[in-house]
Amino acid sequence: MAVREFGQAVRRWRDRVAPESAGLPAGGHRRAAGLRREELALLAGISVDYVTRLEQGRAANPSPQVVEALARALRLSGDERAYLFRVAGLVPPGPETVPAYITPSVQRLLDRLSGTPVGVNDAAWTLLLANPMYAALMGDPSGWRGNERNGVWRNFVGLGSRVRHTPEERRAFEAGLVADLRDTAGRYPADRQLRRMIARLRADSARFAELWDAGVVGRQQAARKIIDHPQVGALTLDCDVLSVAGSDLRIMVYTAEPGTRDAERLALLAVLGTQALVG
Repeated sequence: MAVREFGQAVRRWRDRVAPESAGLPAGGHRRAAGLRREELALLAGISVDYVTRLEQGRAANPSPQVVEALARALRLSGDERAYLFRVAGLVPPGPETVPAYITPSVQRLLDRLSGTPVGVNDAAWTLLLANPMYAALMGDPSGWRGNERNGVWRNFVGLGSRVRHTPEERRAFEAGLVADLRDTAGRYPADRQLRRMIARLRADSARFAELWDAGVVGRQQAARKIIDHPQVGALTLDCDVLSVAGSDLRIMVYTAEPGTRDAERLALLAVLGTQALVG
């Protein structure tokens, strides 16, 4: 019964989300009242087949990460999100876990920044949402899964990022990441997923283990960054980290100084999107 209700709820809420409100084109003939299944899959970062099976009641026990991603993509209210967790057979995340909920009002704010690279991270630096400009600038994150979506993991264990660092800047950046993660772990000591990630980081990265064991403390700060883009070249951008009261989210916003070559390259990215230039 709960499996069917989960699928019915997803379908019902999918029908009420206008494509343009989710930053998607609304043109052409549309059979769906709101989002198509493939559009919901794209926004939630899961496969179309999985969305289909969930809606048809053929997939049981979705993970908390999948339910959270669907709640964000469907722009659910707090009560609707809690209901979706319960019909999935899960306990809605409580105050002891790192918040991952993006309110509809914050979603609307992000919609109005469509021409600016914006990424929303939780307090542990897990990427929750990236707009198309962020994907064009930093690389498309839609295929990232699990710890791959976490900025600390990517910088210590994964493939890193397009941000250029001198050796001194790299050391300071790494120390800032670890210090910030320690601060978050101290505020959410009961978050089991966070504890597991930290344990894996200590096991898989000697540099992370060194900094963690040294007890570095502090917070990651906004900075000016040089980003090496494979198509448009290097861009020097200001990266500001904004917070929303009561949410513990980190909204990363990249901007260029007007009238500069960096601003021109950022404008070119808006045209290119995530497509590669053809020589």
